Amino acid sequence: MHYSSSLISGLALLGSAQAAFYSKNSPVLQVGAKNYDRLIAKSNHTSIVEFYAPWCGHCQNLKPAYEKAATNLAGLAHVAAVDCDDDANKALCSTMGVRGFPTLKIVRPGKKTGAPMVEDYNGARTATGIVEAVVDKINNHVKRVTDKDLSDFLSEGGEERPRALLFTEKGTTSALLRSIAIDFLGVIPVGQVRSKESAAVEKFGITSFPTLVVLPGGDKEAVAYIGDMKKAPIVEFLSQFGSPNPDPAPSKSDKKAKKPKAKKSEEPAAAEEPVVVAEPEPEASEQQPPAKAQPPPIATLMTADELAKECLGPKTGTCVLALVPEEKHEGADALLETLADLVQRNVQANRALFPLYAVPAVNPRHGALVGGLKLAGEVELVAVNAKRGWWRHYEGDYSLTSVAEWVDAIRLSEGAKSKLPEGIVVEAESAETQESAKAEEATQEAHDEL
Repeated sequence: MHYSSSLISGLALLGSAQAAFYSKNSPVLQVGAKNYDRLIAKSNHTSIVEFYAPWCGHCQNLKPAYEKAATNLAGLAHVAAVDCDDDANKALCSTMGVRGFPTLKIVRPGKKTGAPMVEDYNGARTATGIVEAVVDKINNHVKRVTDKDLSDFLSEGGEERPRALLFTEKGTTSALLRSIAIDFLGVIPVGQVRSKESAAVEKFGITSFPTLVVLPGGDKEAVAYIGDMKKAPIVEFLSQFGSPNPDPAPSKSDKKAKKPKAKKSEEPAAAEEPVVVAEPEPEASEQQPPAKAQPPPIATLMTADELAKECLGPKTGTCVLALVPEEKHEGADALLETLADLVQRNVQANRALFPLYAVPAVNPRHGALVGGLKLAGEVELVAVNAKRGWWRHYEGDYSLTSVAEWVDAIRLSEGAKSKLPEGIVVEAESAETQESAKAEEATQEAHDEL
C-alpha cells in the first residue's frame, strides 16, 4: 500500500499544530483577521499572501521556498501568511475564496485605499517563481521624464516640493526604484531620465550613469547622491528631504520591542502585531486532528511537477485525483467536500489512506490527463497507479457513501482496472540545484542596482 506523503506529514504535524508554523524569526509576515486589513489591504506595497493550515503536507513542502522568497523580496514587497486553521481567521479565509491549501494570492494596491486588487498565484511553487511574479506586480509610480516634459515634472505640485531624478541608461524601471517611489509616494515624486535625453543630462551636469539627483525645492541647488545604489542607503539619503511613508508591516526590531511578555499563568495579551505565541505541545494520546464542523480541504496539485512527483511519476503508487475546472463549480465543490470528509474520517480513525488530490484545470497537465484518459465531464474522479500502470474511473454521485465504497474497493484491489495510456506517466523534473541558482538570479535582478 502506498502511503500519502501529505497524510504522513500531516499526522507528524498534528502534535505541534498548536505551535507557530512560521517561527518568530521567519522572514514571512504572519497575519491574521485582526490585522490583515491594516498590514495588507491598506498597504501601499504589493503583497503575496499564503493561506495555509499547519497540518497540510503541501504547506510544509512549500515553506522553505516561501521563506526564501520572503528573504529575497525584503524591502520590495510583503510576503505574508494566514493560518486558516485558526478559528479567528476562518471567516477571512472564506471571504478570500480559499478552497485548498496552500492557496497563494497576490494583493496589490488599487485606486482606492483599502480596496486592493487580488489575484490567485498559480505559478511555480518555487522561490524563483514567486519572486518573479511578485516583482512583476509591484506598482510603478516612477515618472518617465524626457527633455520635453522635464519642466512639467519639476514644477508639478509646486516648485517648493522636493523631487528625485534617476539618470540611467536603462529603458525599464527596476523593482528597486519602484519600491523607493512607493516609500515616498506623495512625499517626493520620483522620475527616471534616459541617458539619451541630452538636454536634461546637460542641465544637471550628469557624467556617469546611474546617477540619482534630488532637487530640494525652491532655489536650493540639486544634490547628487554618492554611495551604493542599494535601497537602505538611498532611503536614508532621501529621508533628509522628506519623511518616507511608514510601512505598516512591522520589522523584526518592532516585533522584539512590542511583543508582550506573558506570564505562565496568564493568557498572552491581545495585539495586532503578527506574533504567534506557541501553545503547550499536547500529550501523545492527544495528537489527533481537532474536531471540526467543516473538514479541511484536500491538497491541490497546481503544477505539472507536483502532479508528476506525487502521482504520475514512474515510481508513484495509488492516487485518487479529482479533476475540476478552474472556475467555481457546484459539482466540483460537492466532490471536494466529500473527499475532504473522507480524508478527515480516516485521519481521525488513524487509518492509512492513499493520497487524494484536487487537480484544477490551471495545472498544465490537466488537459493532457483528461484527453489521455478520454474523460468528458467537467468534473471527474479517477484513481491512478503509475508504478503498476493502471487507472480506474469513478461513475456515480458525489455522496460520501458512494465515493467511500469506491475507494474501499480500490484499497481491497476489487474491480476491473484499465491500462494507463502512453504519455500519462512522466518524470518529475529534479532541479533543486538549478532552482537555487535561478532563485539567486531572480533576487539579484529584483534588487538590481539602479
